[in-house]
Amino acid sequence: MTAFDYDLFVIGGGSGGVRAGRIAAEHGAKVALAEEYRMGGTCVIRGCVPKKLMVYASEYPDQVRDAAAYGWEATLGAFDWGRFHGKLEAELDRLEAAYRRNLDRAGVKVFDTRATLADPHSVKLADGSTKTAKHILIATGGWPFVPDFPGSDLVITSNEIFKLDALPKSILIVGGGYIACEFSCILNGLGVDVTQFYRGPQILRGFDDEARDHIADAMRARGVTLHTDTVLRKLERGPDGIKATSGDGSIAQYDAVMYATGRHPNTAGLGLEEIGVTLRENGAIAVDEYSQTNIPSVFAVGDVTDRVNLTPVAIREGHAFADTVFGGTPRKAEHDLIPSAVFTQPEMGTVGLTEEAARAQGPIEVYVAAFRPMQPMFAGHAEKVLMKLVVCADTRRVLGVHLVGDHAGEMIQMVGIAVRMGATKEDFDRTVAVHPTMAEELVTMKTPVRTA
Repeated sequence: MTAFDYDLFVIGGGSGGVRAGRIAAEHGAKVALAEEYRMGGTCVIRGCVPKKLMVYASEYPDQVRDAAAYGWEATLGAFDWGRFHGKLEAELDRLEAAYRRNLDRAGVKVFDTRATLADPHSVKLADGSTKTAKHILIATGGWPFVPDFPGSDLVITSNEIFKLDALPKSILIVGGGYIACEFSCILNGLGVDVTQFYRGPQILRGFDDEARDHIADAMRARGVTLHTDTVLRKLERGPDGIKATSGDGSIAQYDAVMYATGRHPNTAGLGLEEIGVTLRENGAIAVDEYSQTNIPSVFAVGDVTDRVNLTPVAIREGHAFADTVFGGTPRKAEHDLIPSAVFTQPEMGTVGLTEEAARAQGPIEVYVAAFRPMQPMFAGHAEKVLMKLVVCADTRRVLGVHLVGDHAGEMIQMVGIAVRMGATKEDFDRTVAVHPTMAEELVTMKTPVRTA
């Protein structure tokens, strides 16, 4: 029998890789993990966590304004990026240390270095040493994509936005996905003059059309200069900033330009192709429902597989892998009916099918409520929330729920349980409303606004 150094070697210290390594070790496996940057991956270091903290920071101007409307003597001074950023870095340090402690407690050996595949059972570290393992797990996540165009070297991405020494006074954000839209709202809330270009007809492609329209209108009302059907042709460094030329030839100047035009699986230079691992056209690792590649000893989880690129999904995939391979309990991570949130302002929560996707599958009923909620209405704001149910006309099952408004992410987590359980419209109707809340509209909409 061949003796391996480890039962499992994990390449990548993000949420999926760390969960897989820790659970495998708890199942009794001898585990090692290599991470070339910081433990915690995209979510903890340059994604969900720092982004959400920036969301919180950006919301305080609205809160102070509302406090004054409610009778408080409230004023707000200037935002101190340096002060906030120092606390942000301290929090990321704390979280990274917690990840390391959890791995250490589980008995996982950590190598703080780059690792690549030498063969189906061998990993080569940057110091030239080689470690062997019965199983290898790739969990290297994704990386921001910037196309090659004149001046592309002048842009920053969602990686660098957290590392700025100072906030720009103005910024152009290119892209229409959730990362671009979230940072447009964040920076707008922090006092930056924000312009956003998106080449398509509407932002947030893939989400429900009615919700997309609602968010785009609200972003513009809050001060984001949003241009759809617009492309960026070139960038040039000027004496006072970056000069941007758009597709129609118009020119404007910004202090910074951020590209958020998608992320690619982080597989380049790992040695995957050399040992025969099948990659899809975009570089994603092709895996089966148990996260196994075409090479039996090599597995992959998380964004590097480009299945559903969300941190909780990577964690589920990593845990399922460890239970399957080392825990004696074959388990698959489910990739349907996943609740998710987009932390724009206003926030969006969604689960299940969009109206457009549901309509393509059969007859549906659509229930919609758009209204001014109590708290901001009292403060004199015109912005509305959106509550939407998409229902199968035949089975009465709720196929999709789409919420736009404050705390939509919190609400959709609870609604996601009902949708996964197969709740019908009548189940929603039988549920007594909590009054006065925004969420009560989910159980009080009685008449469909349209059918299809």
